[in-house]
Amino acid sequence: MTADGSDTATQRQEQLPMRVGLGQFMEPTEERLRFIKQLGVDDILLNMYQYDDPDYEHMPDDERMVLSEDGVWSAENLTALRERIEDAGLRLNAIENVPTSFYDEVMLNTSGRDEQMEKMKETIRNMGEADIPIFGYHWAPAGVWRTGNATVRGGASVSAFDAAAVDESLTHGREYTEAEMWENYEFFLRELLPVAEKAGVKLCLHPSDPPMETLGGVPQIARNFENFKRAMEIVPSDNHGLEFCLGCWSEMGEDLPAVIRYFGERDELFYVHFRDVEGTVPTFTETFVDEGNYDEHRVLELLDDVGFTGMMIPDHTPRLEGDTDWEHRGRAYTVGYLRGMLKAMRDS
Repeated sequence: MTADGSDTATQRQEQLPMRVGLGQFMEPTEERLRFIKQLGVDDILLNMYQYDDPDYEHMPDDERMVLSEDGVWSAENLTALRERIEDAGLRLNAIENVPTSFYDEVMLNTSGRDEQMEKMKETIRNMGEADIPIFGYHWAPAGVWRTGNATVRGGASVSAFDAAAVDESLTHGREYTEAEMWENYEFFLRELLPVAEKAGVKLCLHPSDPPMETLGGVPQIARNFENFKRAMEIVPSDNHGLEFCLGCWSEMGEDLPAVIRYFGERDELFYVHFRDVEGTVPTFTETFVDEGNYDEHRVLELLDDVGFTGMMIPDHTPRLEGDTDWEHRGRAYTVGYLRGMLKAMRDS
């Protein structure tokens, strides 16, 4: 409850049931928001990892929004973004991934670390002021890695990874140690979590993708069950949890039911990326949500069993015949599949 007696976005969303949402885009155009509403979806997240790239021009000029002010997203601009979503009859559940350039020096402890950290704090404060409840982040300076594409059912196109095909060149000038990456991560949490708690914003960590031990000379610390336990225990907080990417956990080959029970019973599953792969590291191929490593219906039941009440979004989806860059058709298929499973489970 805020000082004026009104509910916060976090409190309102905590009262909602487990539900299907949509995300993995940063272009909240009127056309896309209408499409999302037509699919029966009420919640979205925006993946903003590239939003401040000056060469990024996917938004029409008359709909383009500016968020950044010298590496800080202002409360005024974030509020305008949320209101644009709400005007379309949707809820902005989360912002996922500021550009890596906003905190790469924090992740690697280089010369601009402290300045970046202060700007990150200001952005999180501004998210709280703008009533946006969740910030999803990764701890992978070189981002997501894939080594090629593959075809799955009916010739649909997907991404694939094969460690044997990885370019072993250093991505950040030298090799980093595991201890360094954990030390840098602890600094990040100790600095940012108190700010997030005060602002009423939840932070959630995305797994390394792919969850290899090292890529480009940089250890991938968010790569397995034990490391995630450690990440949640460094600075215990109700405002810190998992951006639970089922695809990445499937890539790891971990005991998925055990993972869901462990973090779910601790209320540390904040939202879910619902996708799957065939195979595990060091080699895997993304696929349709109904054809991967795990039993998707059993996963849904387990999420319900542990009391998960957040949003589930289709993550990477196969590109179907005639699809767009955002894979509208692949995402529509996955939304329908998840909504159907959810209805069947609730009606049984």
